Amino acid sequence: MVAGRAHRHAYRCEPGGAAVKPTHVQVALARRTLTPFGLWVFGAAASAPMVVLVGGIVAIYATTQVVALPLTFLLVAGVVALLATGYAAMARQVGHPAAYYGILANGLGRGWGVAAGLVALVAYNAIQTSLYGLFGATMAAHLGGTWWVWAGIALAVVGVLGVRAIVLSTRALVAVLAVSLLIVAAFVLAGSGRPANGGLSWEGFDASGLAVSGIGGAVAFCVAAFMGVDGVGSFVEEAIDRRSVSRATVGGVLVLGVVYAIAAWAMGVAVGPQSVAEAAADPAGGLPFSVLDRLGPGWSFLGQLALIGATITCMLAFHAVIARYVFAMAREGVLPAGLARASGRTRVSAPRGGSLTQTGIAAVVVGAFALSDADPVTVMFTWLSTLGAMGLLCLLLAASVAAFRAPASLRGQRSGMWEWRLAPVLGVLGGVVVLALMVGNVGSLLGAAPGSLYPFLLPAILAAAAAIGGTWAASLRQSRPEVYAGIGRGTPKTHAVPDPMSISI
Repeated sequence: MVAGRAHRHAYRCEPGGAAVKPTHVQVALARRTLTPFGLWVFGAAASAPMVVLVGGIVAIYATTQVVALPLTFLLVAGVVALLATGYAAMARQVGHPAAYYGILANGLGRGWGVAAGLVALVAYNAIQTSLYGLFGATMAAHLGGTWWVWAGIALAVVGVLGVRAIVLSTRALVAVLAVSLLIVAAFVLAGSGRPANGGLSWEGFDASGLAVSGIGGAVAFCVAAFMGVDGVGSFVEEAIDRRSVSRATVGGVLVLGVVYAIAAWAMGVAVGPQSVAEAAADPAGGLPFSVLDRLGPGWSFLGQLALIGATITCMLAFHAVIARYVFAMAREGVLPAGLARASGRTRVSAPRGGSLTQTGIAAVVVGAFALSDADPVTVMFTWLSTLGAMGLLCLLLAASVAAFRAPASLRGQRSGMWEWRLAPVLGVLGGVVVLALMVGNVGSLLGAAPGSLYPFLLPAILAAAAAIGGTWAASLRQSRPEVYAGIGRGTPKTHAVPDPMSISI
């Protein structure tokens, strides 16, 4: 087969064995370009340890006053890891860049797949765009100027990197992630090396500290800290080894859960478990940088630089995931097919159509918040990130249900009871509790007045996106049955698009 004349369409069989008529399978992402380590880096960078340390842990202590935050992080990490087990198993087997879309289409039905695709686009875009508010406010506070100008600069940087090969983005993510983890480790040493009460306190891991009024809000914030690790599933088509998707996703959740728990514990030890909430709520306290200053002034400055870099790379990671969702859904004709074009090539290193679409959406949202004069942190960052976290938690629950119901033909010959049965069931049981706590405390998370209806806008937006997706799928079934038949099944066959080695030969 000549590389320049690769098949423009490829048949794929459904789990039951029936051939599906191809529709818009024209191009493939560059296969065998992401190593297992590269996959883990994307997941960890999307979670952004420095952003969680500076913006997450401090905010949780200040808002909820939950002393047992370290234990809360470990418990939430366990639930998310259980949910991620079924999700990663499905993502590995389905092999679709629009992971939730492909998982639900193959596990629950095509209509569910399109609904999940739209919810995922809303959720990922909400989280990614929220970070522009945080970045702009951080830069304006340190260097002056207007937040939206700094946000515009970041948007341009992410947009330029987003249309480049994934290898370039991976290198940037590795460098920033390494520095971020170094800063977190330094913070732990600084906090535990000089305990406020003269000795190490383990009160943060006391289970009795969970029986407090703010635990629901703390759980919701902790869930948001892990969102983004699931984005690893969107790189399955580019992975050297599909099995690494499961290790990178579940392993990423567990590793980050331990990192966040230790960081939260060190913060409590540094200022005292009973005083940490008050210190976190005091802007003059300067947490966590005031603790880093114990190691010398240079550490605090380096931490601020790491926060800026981590925010940008976090945006870049989410940008890459969104671009792949748009590309993969357009490749099947569910979204406008032009978004999957690759300038006549069959193998692309970056989904330009999806990347430019995400950049355009982010620009519109940032512009709208700037014109409305809304606070970039308390309104834009808080509301959009909460919307995104809630949406992704719902999708993880749905993916676990899909994994449990997946037919044997999809699970493969090496399917295990743990990842296809036990973990999804346990994950759903724990996930429903976490989701209920999140929805029940969304008003306090957003700072809304008691009795306000505004917090209910978030689940309403997600429900509306799902309803629109289901309606669109039903419309495709009537008007374009060939497109409907290929929903979630449009990834090219292995030899339909050549790998780099095939091209060189």
